[in-house]
Amino acid sequence: MGVCNQDEHQMHRRRFLQGMGSGLGASMFSWSGLMTPKVFAEIAKQQQKRCILLWLCGAPSQFETWDPKPGRITSGPFGSIPTKLPGVHFSELMPQCASIADQLAIIRSMKTEPTEHFQAIDLLNRGAAPRPPFVRPTLGSVLGEQLGQLESPIPNFILLDPCPEGNEFKSFKAGNWAGWLGAEYGPVRLGGSYKIPDVHQLADITSEDHEEREALRKFFSRKFENERSSAAAASQNAAFERVRGLMSCADLFDLERLPQKDRERYGQGTFGQHTLLARHLVENGAPFVMVANGMPWDCHVFQHEIYQMLVPDLDNIIFQLITDLKDRDMLDNTLVVMMGEFGRTPWLNASRGRDHYPHAWSLAMAGCGIQRGVVVGATDADGIEVAENPFNERNLFATIFTALGIDPYQAYDLPGLPTFHRVEKEAQPIREVLS
Repeated sequence: MGVCNQDEHQMHRRRFLQGMGSGLGASMFSWSGLMTPKVFAEIAKQQQKRCILLWLCGAPSQFETWDPKPGRITSGPFGSIPTKLPGVHFSELMPQCASIADQLAIIRSMKTEPTEHFQAIDLLNRGAAPRPPFVRPTLGSVLGEQLGQLESPIPNFILLDPCPEGNEFKSFKAGNWAGWLGAEYGPVRLGGSYKIPDVHQLADITSEDHEEREALRKFFSRKFENERSSAAAASQNAAFERVRGLMSCADLFDLERLPQKDRERYGQGTFGQHTLLARHLVENGAPFVMVANGMPWDCHVFQHEIYQMLVPDLDNIIFQLITDLKDRDMLDNTLVVMMGEFGRTPWLNASRGRDHYPHAWSLAMAGCGIQRGVVVGATDADGIEVAENPFNERNLFATIFTALGIDPYQAYDLPGLPTFHRVEKEAQPIREVLS
């Protein structure tokens, strides 16, 4: 007797939607309401794969988070605590994450090259070194294209960024996020307040007037785009469509509509509040949400004093997010990645801070396609070098794409341009963390 492949019984959202264009569509939606548009939309939303990237900008120290070295000269003043995984310890600043270690996958052997923020942020967001003059799309743009729907009113790539003036990250944010994929796959960036301002129509203009104006604008802009093959007009049209969609779902970005007890659980800091908002957005159909937080982890001075506040806050945020996703039956379809652009030095500088260190650092993953309760790779006794299984940005991107069911090695269709792949050099995913 053959073994049933569970994947064959799952509704593939895109293929099903494509099939609705045939004559079968009408009959499918006539089964006494069984597959009404509302019901189908809810099923599709539940099965949709999503990703939340908690971007710890400035680069957190692996010693005070996922890879403590208690009793060693590099350890700093904080100890370590046992986790739910036998023999695995986290920093004593992360007791809540220790209690859910069986839900996480920790990679302790990342080894990358850039030592400065801008270059490292660029590399870890794009997955490959630059090849000027070509601009590779960021992870958020690729996942927005692969997991999202252009017709969906909710943006396919949302960047929640409460500190737009944040140090080196500011330079990166001014760049081209979507690269050759085009403006429609760039992020909708929000930050500061927890709602979208100026989304209401002017009182002295009727809804019919708005619709007629938009139809006229759309007609002429599309005509211009088609007649002149204008990439600029295409980008403008894509931007207008995104803004219209954003206005239609503005209530989803209003945290005041969420229970106060949820806001209190995530903490009152902007990173916690935006993480809660990210959970709410993916729950309502957003395929990719990136939560950034300025540059607080770049602690070249008084690191230990600052980390006594930063790490417990992060510990709680991760705990709340993973627990919420699990309790809402969303964790199996939502990939969560928790990382910065590199790690911190094993030694302290003269100002009692840790400097930039890409040679041996850690990150964490959980959820969709990820094995739960694993620790992969290792550093030496003092955390100076990778001792087991070094992984770079290409291995990481191959892992993310594989976990989400996306072909890592698919070539981009770029007429007249060199061949690019989602992951270059056929770099292998980190198999040990894949489920």
